[in-house]
Amino acid sequence: MTAAAILIQFLNGLASASSLFLVAAGLSLIFGVTRIVNFAHGSLYMLGTYIAYSLIEHFGRGPLGFWGAVLLAGLIVAAFGALVEIFLLRRIYAAPELLQLLATFALVLIVKDFALWVWGPEDLLGPRAPGLGGAVEIAGRQFPEYDLFLIVLGPLVLAILWAILTRTRWGTLVRAATEDREMAGALGVNQKWLFTGVFALGSLLAGLGGSVQIPREPANLFMDLSVISDAFVVVVVGGLGSIGGAFLAALLIAEIKAFCIGIGDVTWFGHVLSFSKLTLVVEFIVMAVVLVIRPWGLLGRQQSVPRSSGAAEAPLALPSRTAVQALVALLAALALVPVFFSGYALVLLIDIMVFALFSVSLYFIMGPGGMHSFGHAAYFGLGAYGAGLIVKSGAAMEVGLLAGPLLAGIGALVFGWFCVRLSGVYLAMLTLAFAQIAWSVVFQWDAVTGGSNGLIGIWPAPWLASKTAYYYLALAGCATGIFVLWRILYAPFGYALRAGRDSPLRADAIGIDVRSRQWGAFVIAGLAAGLAGSLSAFSKGSISPESMAVPRSVDGLVMVLLGGIQNLTGPVWGAALFTWLQDAVAREIDYWRAVLGAVILALVLAFPQGIAGYIGQFIESRRVKSAGAPA
Repeated sequence: MTAAAILIQFLNGLASASSLFLVAAGLSLIFGVTRIVNFAHGSLYMLGTYIAYSLIEHFGRGPLGFWGAVLLAGLIVAAFGALVEIFLLRRIYAAPELLQLLATFALVLIVKDFALWVWGPEDLLGPRAPGLGGAVEIAGRQFPEYDLFLIVLGPLVLAILWAILTRTRWGTLVRAATEDREMAGALGVNQKWLFTGVFALGSLLAGLGGSVQIPREPANLFMDLSVISDAFVVVVVGGLGSIGGAFLAALLIAEIKAFCIGIGDVTWFGHVLSFSKLTLVVEFIVMAVVLVIRPWGLLGRQQSVPRSSGAAEAPLALPSRTAVQALVALLAALALVPVFFSGYALVLLIDIMVFALFSVSLYFIMGPGGMHSFGHAAYFGLGAYGAGLIVKSGAAMEVGLLAGPLLAGIGALVFGWFCVRLSGVYLAMLTLAFAQIAWSVVFQWDAVTGGSNGLIGIWPAPWLASKTAYYYLALAGCATGIFVLWRILYAPFGYALRAGRDSPLRADAIGIDVRSRQWGAFVIAGLAAGLAGSLSAFSKGSISPESMAVPRSVDGLVMVLLGGIQNLTGPVWGAALFTWLQDAVAREIDYWRAVLGAVILALVLAFPQGIAGYIGQFIESRRVKSAGAPA
């Protein structure tokens, strides 16, 4: 690259960094005070873009109409964020953090279908900014004037936030709540309105981040998930709750992506290296490297304890005779299903069983292990691709069913070695980074994985050609996998795993190697998720990169949290409910995402402990009342 090309790419990176910083700063601010991982922050960004487009069309494309629309769009999104905090999040602050994440995911579904209903499915490209629609010559090349405006906007917003947080009383309260939320409340700080104000400010930044993108990027229905991934990466790399860290991380990631695009394809020892393809995953590579070297981020603070402990649960008790009888009856009923049903009913039940195993494998590391994962679909996908590639090479299906889980287990062995050294959100984001790296490989490795087209023709062996025969194989495989995972929890390994989660320091003191137990749990969960992926591949007959993308990991989280993370059977019921709801609602209703999101919100508000947890509490309360009733 010439010196002029390097300068232009550097400026491109600065412009992109400013836009990314606006979104990431709001997310960091919200998390720092409320401790909520706001999955809907990308939806606020998307709303800002759509609303700005509509306001510009209404007020006109002149200077007053354009810039007024940009500012007003941010204010409207801020008001919406305040309403969300008041009427939804304020009701679940006492709930587990992951339940709050589930609620914000439901908002993503609702907002996406709202945008589809109001603005339609087509991309909407806004006008150029009045007065900034041209270009200036820099080093002999043309550079957009609007990008120069964005380069100035990022540091300006950083300076304003610094002044608010350090020079105002409200900013002092925000910093106090960030440092010690409980102590701030004990000193008389009105936390309700403080949280509302912080959420509104964070939403304002997200809305402005979206509205200023109007001249550069069309409004579309997919920008919410794409921007939230980038924003999460920036916040984690910079350090949770650090606005300065978010700015530094945005600069680092945006510049690396800009230069990857600028370098393009390079021939090295006869091989073509495509740096432009790295833009799909380079931010996750950066995050993985930073978290491995500095687990608390660039400007974050090291945790006071080596690992965070999960919420203690009541000791595990062996299933009662009634529970065992109920499970046997359920298996018998499932075995009889092909006698009375056929066709699509069996296909749906196979999906439910596969995702039940997948969600139980995720529960295995989240519940007893206390390790939150945002990238568990990586092992599901590795299992599917491992089985598919073996069959495509000419091997028998039975070999593929063994090879798929083995490949997933190897992936979990490698990724888990790094992940178990972290905890909390940092651990979750590192699992997401590794999952995205794996997804990028299968998405771009056309010669082996089929790239974006995936693999087709992955069919079962002839003796399993009928749907009924494959149904029984899926039932046997998933039931065995779930039983083995549950049985391990009652073994010494399972109790040691729970001890490391509840009190890592005490577990270390009595000689339990907590990290080794957690690493082992990662591998076991990866093997089980790989088995689920292998069974899914032969059921569908094809594999695509979507099998290991972020939405699949989010689906697993939703299944576990719907059922309840403190109950062994919860993930099974959560998987059954979510899969059935997704299938039934999507087939019958146009705006099915909004309906599904509303159902999830209702379940979160009604059963914050999960469906299985609520049923268990109800049965226990009835038992206590019966025992205490007079004879």
